[in-house]
Amino acid sequence: MENELHSLESIIEKNLSGHDLEEFNRIYYGRRDNLPLKLKESSFAAAEEGNFDVAGYAFPAALEHTRPPRIVRLAVVQHSLGTSTDKPVHEQRQAIYEKVKRIIDVAGEEGVNILCLQELWSLPYVFCTREKQPWCEFAESAEDGPSIKFLSELAAKYNMVIISPILERDESHGDVLWNTAVVISETGAVLGKHRKNHIPRVGDFNESTYYMEGNTGHPVFETRYGRIAVLICFGRHHSLNWMMFGNNGAEIVFNPNATTAAEGGSKWMWNIEARNAAIHNTYFTAAINRVGYETFPNEFTSGDGKPAHKDFGLCYGSSFFCGPDGVRCPGLSRVRDGLLIAEVDLNKNRQIADRRCYRMTQRLDYYVQSLSKVVELDYKRQIISEFEKQ
Repeated sequence: MENELHSLESIIEKNLSGHDLEEFNRIYYGRRDNLPLKLKESSFAAAEEGNFDVAGYAFPAALEHTRPPRIVRLAVVQHSLGTSTDKPVHEQRQAIYEKVKRIIDVAGEEGVNILCLQELWSLPYVFCTREKQPWCEFAESAEDGPSIKFLSELAAKYNMVIISPILERDESHGDVLWNTAVVISETGAVLGKHRKNHIPRVGDFNESTYYMEGNTGHPVFETRYGRIAVLICFGRHHSLNWMMFGNNGAEIVFNPNATTAAEGGSKWMWNIEARNAAIHNTYFTAAINRVGYETFPNEFTSGDGKPAHKDFGLCYGSSFFCGPDGVRCPGLSRVRDGLLIAEVDLNKNRQIADRRCYRMTQRLDYYVQSLSKVVELDYKRQIISEFEKQ
């Protein structure tokens, strides 16, 4: 348990300095200096009062002759629940609103342009329980639900695009539920939404009990500050999912999650997947995770043969940003609420694409032909064996 509570950053700070620290940063993060942003003293004061961390890092690009810099301030928020899960739904929701508002206020004062919240931020991650009541009462309209109204005011106040991943109730189509990310523009209007493409069926993650795979494709949202996309949680394990957002023109892909330090290996993959996606698709990525243990009133069982239990493990935070060159910043805490800010120059995307030529060499037409064969019922795998020749 003690080891789970220490972040890699805290371990490194205690044990390395000078040249050794620079070498670690170069190998692990991709640069010797993580380029921390100078944030306002008032932001640190507000964070201390609100019991959350705040940090920021820069991702500059080379100066160009033909294009001015495209500087954008991005932010992600990770947080724990505001109260216990045995309280009435409206009390649980309001406690989260109050917690998140304090963090967004700091982001607004720091001039953040685009902010993304964690997966299903406005409710406990109830999908392990398989219970429908009272959890389905958290579901809301993606157009005018309570969390949308709450965030629309903050978006307009701070001239900020806010990505709000919610449990959507589609009243126009039989009250079907979806795991949905709503994009609210800096005017406070709903720009659009994206529904989670890939649903886990593993261990405690019994999400298909509540909603199915999304039907919105791979939309990219053209905002005042840049073209953004939202790849929700389990979809990070599917490389084609990342690729399609890039093919549709995304410059920044946010990946809101609720993932735990389970034996299945999520914590080992966490530092790799969003970083790989940034490299392969030459765009910026942001990986966001919840924080803390979420305990529920009733015991539930999982698909892993474990005894009945009331929580599904530690959501380990560790949210971070990564650039198209594979350079990432230190992550937030494993156990504390936090706001992480990145000041990026979007010109970096084209600069890296021109250098590495991944898009030029990816040969989509070649793989379209191969994949069209794979999905046929009579597909025969392309295996060459010396034993078949005998």
